[in-house]
Amino acid sequence: MFKKQKILALIPARGGSKGLPDKNIRIINGKPLIGWTIEQALKSSFLDKVVVSTDSPSVASVSRLFGAEVPVMRPRRLATDSSRVVDAILYTLQELEKQKWIFDYVALLEPTSPLRNKNDIDCAIKTLVRKKTFADSLVSIGKICLEHPAYAKKINRRGLLKSYCNNNVAHSRQLLKSAYFPYGVIYLSKVNAIKKHNSVYAGRILPFYIERWQNYEINDIYDFITVEKIMQYRKENEKRN
Repeated sequence: MFKKQKILALIPARGGSKGLPDKNIRIINGKPLIGWTIEQALKSSFLDKVVVSTDSPSVASVSRLFGAEVPVMRPRRLATDSSRVVDAILYTLQELEKQKWIFDYVALLEPTSPLRNKNDIDCAIKTLVRKKTFADSLVSIGKICLEHPAYAKKINRRGLLKSYCNNNVAHSRQLLKSAYFPYGVIYLSKVNAIKKHNSVYAGRILPFYIERWQNYEINDIYDFITVEKIMQYRKENEKRN
């Protein structure tokens, strides 16, 4: 709780993953991937409840082992490749409300984005709650360094390369306006805003800036290898310092 606002941490982790099978419980640097996010959430000073939303008994078992709650299994219809995470959030909120658990905010913490600073979750909560009359949601974003949208291309019907954004920008990267990409470090929203807009991108949205080394999400084996190496590098660097 922060400033009398009750906050739910919800970690979405369905069992099916075509890009990297069983990725949420795959061992990375000595523990299951989802274990990193659960431990980070449990260290927060402001989260009132840490819940995992999953359809997988294996993910549920690992999650409970690391200290998270799995009060209800996610229905199969909400765990397909085309399922929206907001539907899983709304379902979980509904089930928790039946148990008399009422929250003001939901912090969505994606297990595929385990690269968090130790204070990221609490800093994000303080930022949004202190500005609750100004904004409804907060999203973690990382600055796009190399793949700026101004340089993105597409193939037209004739098979020729064209600008994706219908421009012919040829400026150096340093002259372009900064662009940002949302990463799953944290999505934080008022519960009533999620219900109103039926989205985690709810209403007036604040940016929460993350560092360059955090600009990764695990969707396939190459992401997995990259994130694992970053974890190892930072751990070794901390020892040296």
